[in-house]
Amino acid sequence: MMNYDFDRITGRRSTNSLKYDFAVQRGKPEDILPLWVADMDFQAPPCVIDALAEKSRHGIFGYSDTDDTYFAVLQSWFSRRFGWRVEPDWLIKTPGVVTAIHITVRALTRPGDAVLIQQPVYYPFSSAVTATGRKLTVNKLVLQNGRYVIDLDDFEQKIIDNNVKLFILCSPHNPVGRVWTRDELARMGDVCLRHGVLVVSDEIHQDFVYPGHRHQVFSDLSPGLRDITVTCTAPSKTFNLAGLPLSNIFIPNPAMRRAFSREYAAGGLSQLGIMGIVACKAAYGGGEEWLEELKIYLSGNLKLLRDFLSREIPQAKLIEPEGTYLAWLDFRSLELSPKELDDFIVHKAGLWLSGGPTFGAGGEGFQRINTACPRQVLRDALERLGKAVEIYRQPT
Repeated sequence: MMNYDFDRITGRRSTNSLKYDFAVQRGKPEDILPLWVADMDFQAPPCVIDALAEKSRHGIFGYSDTDDTYFAVLQSWFSRRFGWRVEPDWLIKTPGVVTAIHITVRALTRPGDAVLIQQPVYYPFSSAVTATGRKLTVNKLVLQNGRYVIDLDDFEQKIIDNNVKLFILCSPHNPVGRVWTRDELARMGDVCLRHGVLVVSDEIHQDFVYPGHRHQVFSDLSPGLRDITVTCTAPSKTFNLAGLPLSNIFIPNPAMRRAFSREYAAGGLSQLGIMGIVACKAAYGGGEEWLEELKIYLSGNLKLLRDFLSREIPQAKLIEPEGTYLAWLDFRSLELSPKELDDFIVHKAGLWLSGGPTFGAGGEGFQRINTACPRQVLRDALERLGKAVEIYRQPT
């Protein structure tokens, strides 16, 4: 018996929703069904809604900051769920993880320095490199028997050949859904230590891991890795709070932390909004039961997706996710160019997904779908896709 109703459909149109209200402005049909951007179609936990309502009734929204009780809630969450003991002086709060990655690139490298990413990967990683005048270096993930793996030899060779200064790690990985094993992370970490490469680890999806897998905090593998890593976390994905910008960035190394803080201040950023602070504290303090039920529901959505594709759309292959609420779909058997595939998904199936090439090398022929929605919405999307593929495969 579930205490929370994730089947409930909450209308998001005419709410200034990026996902639902800006299709036409972004060149899509107005009636398209969007399952692209990574926010959820579920209301936030009641504890968050109640805390925000209480603050709203107070009616004063002045400059704000966090106190010891805020950190205590974070410390308890990470310790209970990941065995990771964070310290107060490690913490720097920023408006978001993407902001923190940009700050890290500017703070810890110089223009022209090489920064390594593993494509296909969350597209702001590449822009954080190129927009800051750094050299983009790619260690392409390898799809092997339906599962992505790291080409560690190439990883090290790219570092050597390009004199890489910083590695941006995505863990769990968006969009391919890998939850990197302790051994995989340790082997990459050893290479980084051997060649003096610093690491910024985006662990924003750490709370969404499917049974049989466990998220390992990269910096917690060894004292050496703790000393070279910036760890990026946020409640936004976990509790659907992306519109309340706040992320918690942990930097144990004092010199790296000072460099980050200087670059952060140079951008003119100071205190964060009170509502993000209130929501974060409430979510980590009281949202755990909601999250555990949500993960059960998302497992059901994944089963629906897996079974439907296998039964009705064998031309679309699911890359089985180990984590995140995003799924990476392989449409290469349709033999469509990236532009043709996008047109097919949008205009034939009536769906707005995230096109694979957006994520860089190796994304051609793939689409990312967001499964964090009421089951009827996902079922509708799959039925649309199934009909479109059936028509496409009919002889002309």
